[in-house]
Amino acid sequence: MTDEQLIRKFLDGDVEAFNTLVWRWQKPIYNFTLRYFKDREHAKDATQRVFLKVYKNLKHLKDTRKFSSWIYQIALNLCKDETKSKYYQTTSSLDELKENKNFDLSSDTDSSAYSGTNPESTLERRELRTLLEQALDHIPAEQKEVVVMKEFQGLKFIEIAEILDLPMNTVKSRIY
Repeated sequence: MTDEQLIRKFLDGDVEAFNTLVWRWQKPIYNFTLRYFKDREHAKDATQRVFLKVYKNLKHLKDTRKFSSWIYQIALNLCKDETKSKYYQTTSSLDELKENKNFDLSSDTDSSAYSGTNPESTLERRELRTLLEQALDHIPAEQKEVVVMKEFQGLKFIEIAEILDLPMNTVKSRIY
């Protein structure tokens, strides 16, 4: 069943249809918020807040074919708002750094999934992940958003342009 069909069913009163949408979109939205905040608990909370907003505002979505752009737009706006507010404070502790060592930016799994590979390639992946995290922390937010959506969420330029409400050429220039 498509997202559009699930939305129509939900709007007609079928709550289970919304649960299916959540099940379908929970992982991509969680991964997006996790890459934004780099904190698993904060990402879980943010993901829940995204779905609360979706639940409350789904009736206002005019074009159900653009649901994917719409939900990413909600997630991005929530991440931006929380970053600006006092709710989100960046802290670094040894425990957090240790936990982030197991997180692989380039996939939806942690590095423990690669435990069967040789130690040298595991170390290289960790070093690359650390460099990517540091690089993302040092580029402007508008570029970071585009890079995360394109490279880590796998969105197309046209989808990113819709989410950010920008011309596609602007999105392309930000990625390059």
